[in-house]
Amino acid sequence: MSERPQPGGRRERNKQQKLDRITAAACELFAEHGVDEVTTQQIAERADIGTGTLFLYVKSKGELLLLVQNSLYAEALERGRADAGNIPDALDAVTAIVRPIVERNRVQIDNGRTYLREMVFGDPTEPRHREALTFVGQTERAIAAVLRRDKRRDESDAATLARIVSAIMFISMAASVNVASSAEEVVQDIRAQLRVLLTE
Repeated sequence: MSERPQPGGRRERNKQQKLDRITAAACELFAEHGVDEVTTQQIAERADIGTGTLFLYVKSKGELLLLVQNSLYAEALERGRADAGNIPDALDAVTAIVRPIVERNRVQIDNGRTYLREMVFGDPTEPRHREALTFVGQTERAIAAVLRRDKRRDESDAATLARIVSAIMFISMAASVNVASSAEEVVQDIRAQLRVLLTE
């Protein structure tokens, strides 16, 4: 995870340092045990804060997962955009955007599926949920930009196709039938669906 710029005053720096410790503790514990097996008490202890203090920063374990996964999702999306940049074929370029997101989601499958559930069913006005939905929008815009390379496709059609691609990706990652599938198997399943969608 990338370091955030430090705010100006001491109080703000202390708050940011606590949030960074909470994020790091949650990230480590979720990676080690999975979100369902970790308690907020364990996260608070690892972050060296009280449980009450933890709840000043986040309201729930689901919100903690969003906090952790959002930064990882952002990194995966940036990698996908960079990988897609020089790939002329639309299917290959879209797959390049999708691949790191799927790989990130499959590092700890239960965490990945819970993150998707929180993203879809969580409160969209809550800042971390809103941030997660922003990443979905950024992903769709990146995919639409690839699809607009085909001059026969207007901006509206590219945006609509990008939303469909996004839905395919999220359903494939969340589907119970894919729980035992590797990241590569999920990517290939998505690619097979996209081949049908993008073939004219």
